[in-house]
Amino acid sequence: MTLLVFGQSGQVARELAQIVPNAVFLSRAEVDLSDPEECAKIIAAQVPHAVINAAAYTNVDRAEIEEEKATIINGAAPGAMARTCADLDIPFVHISTDYVFDGAGEASFDPNHVTEPLGAYGRSKLAGEAAVEAAGGRYVILRTSWVFSAHGQNFLKTMLRLGAERRRLTIVADQIGGPTPAAAIAEACVAVAQALATRPENAGIYHFSGAPDASWADFARAIFDAAHLAVEVENIPTSAYPTPARRPLNSRLDCTSLERTFGLTRPDWRSAMLNIVEELEG
Repeated sequence: MTLLVFGQSGQVARELAQIVPNAVFLSRAEVDLSDPEECAKIIAAQVPHAVINAAAYTNVDRAEIEEEKATIINGAAPGAMARTCADLDIPFVHISTDYVFDGAGEASFDPNHVTEPLGAYGRSKLAGEAAVEAAGGRYVILRTSWVFSAHGQNFLKTMLRLGAERRRLTIVADQIGGPTPAAAIAEACVAVAQALATRPENAGIYHFSGAPDASWADFARAIFDAAHLAVEVENIPTSAYPTPARRPLNSRLDCTSLERTFGLTRPDWRSAMLNIVEELEG
């Protein structure tokens, strides 16, 4: 399968390069995501067997003042990609986010739950979902959450850095979700793209996040334990850590439809975390 990937330096794209090194990866220098038609033209010129969109505007707080830019990159661009893939009748896998939900309650959100983003980033990603759905064809929108890896900027790496500098940290404990290894997301994207090649009827929106669900404070404690860092973690509420963009308190995702349809189970973030900590310390 000839695979075209939008993204090169992001966490999922870096992991995709490990499992499908022969794929074509498009960096920011090679494609301007703020020009949706350019994205479409590249797909039409390449004519790959499948396309994965692992690129996005991901600065949640900055999106509050750059919503137009975020919506073009996260909304219009994937829409243009999806339309071209539909025209070519090839699979298109698009990564979305738990931020399309309002985070209310304590139950896991299933893919059909009503969407109600709290901020600009979530609205921009929801616009992308709507555009991909409207394009039709062999598409899967894969919503995920709390991505971490040995690459780029993420919570795990931040905690390792802060844990080496401080003996006590205050961490938000009332936001609950599933930390998700970028490597597992990459593997899921490839598996879904391959399945869509022969089972287009499985197109739709699915959820994929790590297990078990945890708070950011729980995640931090596990990281410090894995790295043998003696750091005291004090639980604080979200209200004690204000940010420009509101974060959902409940980011639990119901992933049963993905397992039922594609046979993909939720990855155990704890074992992935241990491997990444060892890699970074090695």
